[in-house]
Amino acid sequence: MPAFPAAAREALADSQLRRNLAHATSTIRAKRAAVVGEVDEWEELRLAGAAIKDNTLRHLDEHLLTLEAALQSRGATVHWARHATEACDIVARIAHGHGVGEVVKVKSMATQEIGLNEALAAQGITAWETDLAELIVQLGDDLPSHILVPAIHRNRAEIREIFRREMAAVGRPAPADLTDDPAELAGAARLHLREKFLGARMAVSGANFAVADTGTLVVVESEGNGRMCLTLPEVLVSVVGIEKIVPTWSDLDVFLQLLPRSSTGERMNPYTSTWSGITPGDGPQEMHVVLLDNGRTRALADEVGRQALRCIRCSACLNVCPVYERTGGHAYGSVYPGPIGAILNPLLKGVGVDEQTDSLPYASSLCGACFEACPVRIDIPEVLVHLRSQVVDAHRGGAPKPEAVAMKSAAWVLSDERRLTLAERGMGAAGKALNRFGRAVLPGGRRAVRRLPWPASLWTGARDLPAPPPESFRAWWRRTGRR
Repeated sequence: MPAFPAAAREALADSQLRRNLAHATSTIRAKRAAVVGEVDEWEELRLAGAAIKDNTLRHLDEHLLTLEAALQSRGATVHWARHATEACDIVARIAHGHGVGEVVKVKSMATQEIGLNEALAAQGITAWETDLAELIVQLGDDLPSHILVPAIHRNRAEIREIFRREMAAVGRPAPADLTDDPAELAGAARLHLREKFLGARMAVSGANFAVADTGTLVVVESEGNGRMCLTLPEVLVSVVGIEKIVPTWSDLDVFLQLLPRSSTGERMNPYTSTWSGITPGDGPQEMHVVLLDNGRTRALADEVGRQALRCIRCSACLNVCPVYERTGGHAYGSVYPGPIGAILNPLLKGVGVDEQTDSLPYASSLCGACFEACPVRIDIPEVLVHLRSQVVDAHRGGAPKPEAVAMKSAAWVLSDERRLTLAERGMGAAGKALNRFGRAVLPGGRRAVRRLPWPASLWTGARDLPAPPPESFRAWWRRTGRR
């Protein structure tokens, strides 16, 4: 993927994308505001959620061992994956061990993060997404653009064409008379997926939460497809980020109030599935849990950035972000788009690795709307500024960049009164010379310089450059004798 500025520039040129995003995010914002407004103690809930997450992260090693022991005592097999390749290999090995060529999947950000579908395909195993939006993305050979609504960049007409064009090649075809009515689209997806559910011998899920003391995994959803995946197949593999742990069920209670209101604008999730190991004769008879690091311990070691691990993947920050609303999720080049993606990706991968990741902390206006919306009070603007400093530090050395030269030059001038006086005189003379290149009158009667030659045009091509005054304030102060 290109760096964010290049990708954003391309996205901004897509007027249909902007209309889709504006409609969807405004709808979600309105729903969220209504249900959050019903809770008098909403701020106390946010504080409680942040405190539980922070305390859990401080003792993460202990809680992970507690979770492992509880899962094993209930018949589950626990695997530890340091990175994406290990996690994908574990899932593929389990599938090969059962002679499985197809798996059904619950919507999972962790499996998208590690590229599980692509890794399984490389080993001859097909993974079918069963979430409606994920199915749209998969059938359209597309990429998700939102944490909660991966196909937010598509409208109903586009979805109808994807279903009519692609469904027949991979299973039950869409009805020939399919319209773009939401109920008809959902019905076509239901019939198509039913064959997948009934034929699947293995399922893959993530987990929204993992309760350490009972070894319970939790998935919340709105459609019921997750419930089908979690109960029908013989084998269930759950890929769980190590930060998903909550110590007890009473801690879980806080997040089951925060998450649905912040994500889907509902008082509670329509489907909340919990499972603790294996029950003979009921549900999957073989359960595997892959505990995934993949950069999370790197993020945990960052004292400022570790708060990003509080994230419960609600997507509230995306829906209020003015940058995301105009560029969409693809511009971020990751399964984690928007404000949380702008901090989570550099924290997981490290800065100074590639240009695309290093561009993400700058994909923000620092307006702070994301912090106000976050149900676990992640101070995203603080982390963005922190990561920007890390990006700068990672690129120190070698030939200085023009920006660094300009800043050092400014520091040299401003640190000495005599140099500053000479610079002010020079700017006054320059102001007169710049008239030759043309001026424009700004609101309020101020004058600005435009149409400067390169490289100055790199600055003035996107912003106005106020014309230097013929006399500086300090010179005027001395001339008028004001002491």
